[in-house]
Amino acid sequence: MKKIEEYVVSIPDFPEPGIIFRDVTSVLQDADGLALSIELMQEKLKDVEFDLIVGPESRGFIFGMPIAYNLHKPFIPVRKKGKLPRETVSISYELEYGTAELEIHKDAVKPGQKVVIIDDLMATGGTNEAIIELIEGLGGVVVKTVFLMELEGLKGRERLKGYDVESVIAYPGK
Repeated sequence: MKKIEEYVVSIPDFPEPGIIFRDVTSVLQDADGLALSIELMQEKLKDVEFDLIVGPESRGFIFGMPIAYNLHKPFIPVRKKGKLPRETVSISYELEYGTAELEIHKDAVKPGQKVVIIDDLMATGGTNEAIIELIEGLGGVVVKTVFLMELEGLKGRERLKGYDVESVIAYPGK
């Protein structure tokens, strides 16, 4: 089997000159790459005590669901505003080009529950920071956050200082 990095297709100058886009869909469309990505992310949780997994729409669903299933843990979706059917709490946060709003069901995380966040990519850390605020606002405790890929040049770890952050693949640039 290949190394996980070999499944990621890197596309130069997308979406703009000087950027190398790391395409997660190339991992997903290969059965071995998908299995390996889930296995390696799940491995990051082997010594972690936690109650549930939270994943943001949509790629956090892709990676978080099989890990939750494998470990027999509940999976809690974080979605874009207006997509969840019951009472929610929401947060607005800054993106590179504008703002976004995320929601979680108000009863999804109970006070004191230990939470792991799973997502595909950490860039600036802004989405993950917003998810942490949602979880903590409900009384949950974020014990770890795991990413398949990290763009170290965007310094997301600095934004998530004080949290246990791990990535399977770390790229030095943006």
